[in-house]
Amino acid sequence: MSTIFSKIIRGEIPCHKIAEDDRFLAFLDVRPVKPGHTLVIPKQEVDYLFDLDDELLGGIMVFARPIAKAIGQVVPCAKVGVTVVGLEVRHAHVHLIPINGISDMNFALARAEDPEKLADMAAKIRALL
Repeated sequence: MSTIFSKIIRGEIPCHKIAEDDRFLAFLDVRPVKPGHTLVIPKQEVDYLFDLDDELLGGIMVFARPIAKAIGQVVPCAKVGVTVVGLEVRHAHVHLIPINGISDMNFALARAEDPEKLADMAAKIRALL
């Protein structure tokens, strides 16, 4: 069964794209925990992050690194936190979330964001890549 992320990869569902290559895609979460909250996914549909082959598992972090640095330049924060939950969508993914403290990683804070604000944030992050 195709996940919502696979539909985004195929362009069936729009997203606020941050970066893409032949193996990975990064885009803003439409229900961000904090502004700048970005999802990084492999294009290969695999449910569990630790079921990715070694090349994809290591590659996802290498792909995420410049994105995290750009997020940190756009969104004032102490760090860009990284988390893997993997329950909400059965497609391996990493969350990059600007944080000032551990409480900022609380997914109960997630709220739908205005599409214009997301588009503006995506443009600012992309400009630094």
